[in-house]
Amino acid sequence: MTECLHQEALDEMVMEAKKFTKYGNVADYIPALGDADPDTLSIAVYRGYEDCYSAGCIHEKFTLQSISKVLTLALALMDRGEDYVFSRVGMEPTGDPFNSIVKLESNRPSKPLNPMINAGALAVTDMIIGESTGEKLGRLLSLVHEMTNNTDLGYCERVAKSEFETAYLNRSLCYFMKQHDVIKSDIEELLDLYTKQCAIQLDCHDLAKLGYVIANEGKNPVTERQVIPLHITRILKTFMVTCGMYNSSGEFAIKVGIPAKSGVSGGIMGAVPHGIGIGIYGPALDERGNSVAGMKLLESLSSRWDLSIF
Repeated sequence: MTECLHQEALDEMVMEAKKFTKYGNVADYIPALGDADPDTLSIAVYRGYEDCYSAGCIHEKFTLQSISKVLTLALALMDRGEDYVFSRVGMEPTGDPFNSIVKLESNRPSKPLNPMINAGALAVTDMIIGESTGEKLGRLLSLVHEMTNNTDLGYCERVAKSEFETAYLNRSLCYFMKQHDVIKSDIEELLDLYTKQCAIQLDCHDLAKLGYVIANEGKNPVTERQVIPLHITRILKTFMVTCGMYNSSGEFAIKVGIPAKSGVSGGIMGAVPHGIGIGIYGPALDERGNSVAGMKLLESLSSRWDLSIF
């Protein structure tokens, strides 16, 4: 991003994109997420150290949901290595919805197509090393803390409980994969961890910092520590480009061209290679599960400052 970024321009883009919130709906199929205000929209653009611009309802907290899939993939790759992870999860995009079971049934072997759909993310979460749910979640939170320099971040118990109690389809995916030896763990224990990982709570500033570390080849700009190995960040950004916006990923790549991952809470994490981290929150979703206004905001941001990687 060039030096021409200024607060007034960001404020204007948020106000313009906010008009699109009326075309979306909050994800009330998870009861706790149904309480969100659909008119909310906020963004943080982080360029390292204390260099951060933000606009909108920036102090509003929300949960990672599917954005957590990027972080669990990073942790699983660090724990197990590429050969192990990708022997159980594929690398191919899909045009099916993120919670679809269709490809599990039709593909041989019956492994998920990629780590960004629910089936793939559940299989990846199953690979995280630890003796208990608490230890595994603690390791994931430690990674989040290292990337954001914020050790106060945790998970929302209310959202996690709401997701766990209504995770009927995810249970079905897990049992199917356990039948085919993709998943090894106890299903209820795995879902307990998965719903808690999805319920990790933060604001746009913290989300932008997560995106920045991935954009910055795994290095924390403040501590200068290599939090994630370089080769793993390249894998993460590739999946974010090809699969990160559910079955809108192809259109998003053309219109925006930024490695990004969305979640049904309305969050979007962007990672412009060697450049910036972006955190967006707009809980009004389109039919594919992406923030309606957030997508418009990213499109404007990319166009105005020529952020596309293509």
